[in-house]
Amino acid sequence: MSVYKLANLIRARFPMIYVTTFEEDRVTKYIKSVVTDEKQVKYPREVFTWAQTTGLYNNTTDKKITDTDAPCKALDFIRKYDKDAVFILYDFHTNFGVKNRQPDYNVIRKIRDIVPDLKLGTVRKTIFFVSPELLIPESLQKEITIYDFPLPTLEEIKNKFNSMIQQNARVANELNEEEKDKLCKAALGLTLQEAESAFALAMVNDGKINISDLSVILEEKVQVIKKTGILEFIRSDYSINDIGGLDNLKNWLLKRNNSWSEKAKKYCIPAPKGVLVTGIPGCGKSLTAKAMSTIWQLPLLKLDFGKVFSGLVGSSEENMRRALATAEAVAPSILWIDEIEKGLSGLGSNGDSGVSSRIFGQFLTWMQEKESPVFVIATANNINSLPPELLRKGRFDEIFFVDLPTLDERKEIFKLHLERRLKDKNVASEIVTVPNLCEELAKMTEGFIGSEIEQVVVSSLCDAFFENRPLRFDDLAKNIQTTVPLSTTQREQILAIRAWANVRAVSATKKSNLDKYAKVIDDNNVSSSRGGRTLDF
Repeated sequence: MSVYKLANLIRARFPMIYVTTFEEDRVTKYIKSVVTDEKQVKYPREVFTWAQTTGLYNNTTDKKITDTDAPCKALDFIRKYDKDAVFILYDFHTNFGVKNRQPDYNVIRKIRDIVPDLKLGTVRKTIFFVSPELLIPESLQKEITIYDFPLPTLEEIKNKFNSMIQQNARVANELNEEEKDKLCKAALGLTLQEAESAFALAMVNDGKINISDLSVILEEKVQVIKKTGILEFIRSDYSINDIGGLDNLKNWLLKRNNSWSEKAKKYCIPAPKGVLVTGIPGCGKSLTAKAMSTIWQLPLLKLDFGKVFSGLVGSSEENMRRALATAEAVAPSILWIDEIEKGLSGLGSNGDSGVSSRIFGQFLTWMQEKESPVFVIATANNINSLPPELLRKGRFDEIFFVDLPTLDERKEIFKLHLERRLKDKNVASEIVTVPNLCEELAKMTEGFIGSEIEQVVVSSLCDAFFENRPLRFDDLAKNIQTTVPLSTTQREQILAIRAWANVRAVSATKKSNLDKYAKVIDDNNVSSSRGGRTLDF
């Protein structure tokens, strides 16, 4: 919201405004700049601040108001004060009930008593509740207005950075303007204090500041994510080359890289919202999410719905709000929801008093209306358990279906795992002499998923290690023969997923790769079309 919006709330005599932020000093300066500006509010106000440890303090006259430490006494002073003023109350939410502490009903009643005076009195007065968490008792919800205080803008962060450079003349500034801009942009999503701490750490590390200090800023963002307790920061060193096959999905992602950049604005390209990747377990859905972080060079955040739900009334909704706000704060970013159908398993039941439905509705609204460049990648194994409103256009840009690997994809997967593990020449001495090794192995593993192919390689290496000899083709062949693939044990489920995907999803595999070796395992064990529309990106 803009300063203009806040000024309008004050001029319209909104009695109480709730600001959720950790930045008390910054929000106080912000409010003071508005209420003391005659152009903004017409009638300038005095500014009071209150904390339970200090009582009321008049910032305009630089005077402490005695005997106002207690909340009720502070409210009595506010009610009797006969000049235009705003009162900024820090951490007043503790009187509304936190964790195991019961609400102070005397305080709540006194607040309700002074509302008519704030709205209709001849003196213009407004109360601001400033707190790091949002907690409003039900009896005050109609009287309190929530004001979203924005995080520092790029200009504010640049001003802070420049002032630190000036104050620390001994620090060698090795940044050009473009690099300075990149460093400050990396700090977007941090509070001003967090950005200042990150810049200070970068300066004291080696007595200079340069573009290599970008990692210090990003590490501070990791701390922000960890502190939520709900989001997990995933460090990934996977690249697009670590994904065997799935060319359609990979091409789609590559074409949308940097679509949130300044250059993309020239083409009027909107930032992509996200993709839903469904299909057979063990075929690379989660690996794709991890590789995206490297491809796009963006932080990867994993949202665990299990951590969102809490036993306290109303806290689950607040957990979800905080998680989504954090994802937006560190944007551009990637939000990964693994096996999303498990997180939404409580929908439609009455056992949780509708908490699951409210959380789901909150998430859907955010997906539809979010403006920050947060790309959502959700993976699902059991697509039938997902609610239809999640699957409609506008939530995700595309729905991809990951099927059993084709012959060419299995060749790629074998090649990846063998090259990754056969680093010692002695261990690989015999296997490298086998002609068309990966193609022969791929032909032997029709119906195998990627994780089963990986396990074949791992088990074969274990056999060779146990006998202290090089890896042999026979080791791989034996482990292939003793493996019962998922396509056999879960045949009916795979057929059902494919039937769903045929008309509702796009195949993650390129059309040209869906060759004669690709089969659907049905009751007659004959070849037919695979799941997913065969579009190429």
